[in-house]
Amino acid sequence: MDERPVLICTEYEDATADLVIAELNRRRVPVLRFDPGRDFPASVSLAARIGAGGASGTRPGGGWNGHLTVGERTADLAAVRALYHRRPSSYPTGSDEQTARFAAQENRRGLGGVLGALPACLYLSHPQAIARAEYKPAQLAAAIDVGLTVPDTLITNDPLAAAQFCAERSAIYKPLHAGPYEVGGEPAGIWAAPVGADEIDGAVGRSAHLFQARVPKEADVRAVVVGEQVFSARITAPPGVVDWRSEYRNLTYEPVTCPKETSGALVRFLAVFGLAFGAFDFAVTADGTWWFLECNPNGQWAWLEDAAELPVTEAVADLLENGATPHD
Repeated sequence: MDERPVLICTEYEDATADLVIAELNRRRVPVLRFDPGRDFPASVSLAARIGAGGASGTRPGGGWNGHLTVGERTADLAAVRALYHRRPSSYPTGSDEQTARFAAQENRRGLGGVLGALPACLYLSHPQAIARAEYKPAQLAAAIDVGLTVPDTLITNDPLAAAQFCAERSAIYKPLHAGPYEVGGEPAGIWAAPVGADEIDGAVGRSAHLFQARVPKEADVRAVVVGEQVFSARITAPPGVVDWRSEYRNLTYEPVTCPKETSGALVRFLAVFGLAFGAFDFAVTADGTWWFLECNPNGQWAWLEDAAELPVTEAVADLLENGATPHD
């Protein structure tokens, strides 16, 4: 039996990771799960070495080797077959105390740096690739380059440019980053929403804003790409809803086949960013056109598995179990 472990970096409560871990356990694949931002260095120990050889514990040309210990379990860094970078907590840097801030940055660059440079590891996906792909301007440019259809888009902090854009077409506003947000102390989402020229004011000048032509859609699609496999679900929301995420309780789902040209474009999109996974959102119009809206390089998919009968867990587990190949 192949004893090479799979490392899974994610927060403590992650139902999506739980599904994958259960499947890997069923296949008897060794798994070490931990949350770097919360567990290191309290319950995780790292001893990684690299060099020209000759010293005890090093191997010429072998890349990083040594061990990572999580609780009572230890992984050989040189033998890690795959790392699933799901949704780990950030390394804490909020303290005003200088020593604590320094330690947090050292932890991120030390542990995070070693985990991102393992010698024979498949990354799903590499943390640096995920970070680069989270920029929507880069996504939209890449989408056009690979042949996807993209709505007219304006990114600006100029109120006059924003007002003109919204006056010339039916438009929506949506955030450039879906970070944590609270209203009255309660978690809230900033959803894509219609916006008219008469709603634009000087507040636009305080930050970058993304405005986009509103697509006259019949439905939405989430396409989950794992390696080169594409799993798609058609999402139908109540009439008039712009952002289906604001109406989770009133959605219907069904599996749908991704058009061949679109499927190929999605695989090419992942290659542009060096990703092995992506959750893509599309608006579908009456003529069958799939309009690219965005890609979440670490997006959710677990709820679609039951709702639309998409075997994503098996595809993710297959990738992690097979690990890196010589050309990776």
